[in-house]
Amino acid sequence: MDNSDDSLRRIAEKIEAHLSADPVKSYVATLFAKGDDAIIKKIGEEATETVMAAKDGDKIRITSEVADLWFHCLVLLARYGLGPQDVLGELERREGVSGHEEKAARKTPTRPDA
Repeated sequence: MDNSDDSLRRIAEKIEAHLSADPVKSYVATLFAKGDDAIIKKIGEEATETVMAAKDGDKIRITSEVADLWFHCLVLLARYGLGPQDVLGELERREGVSGHEEKAARKTPTRPDA
């Protein structure tokens, strides 16, 4: 496991440890107490801020906003009993597969005759 994988694992473990913490003392516990909508809203906000930073070409802000986005995605994963290893596993599964092929494989027909 390289350092990046290790960092993601450690952060995910800290998030897990805060799931049942006092919401007054833990930001993660606050998000969990507010439910899925609060977590999803934060991901949307952080994604928008990431896009805006990228539009401005501000490398420092891009890095900061992506870190915020990843953190909130880790919170969402924990909410559903998932972790970074699940996402990394999916990325590894897709490795070496054309993006066009992978996207086409995900499409399911909406009609039986489609």
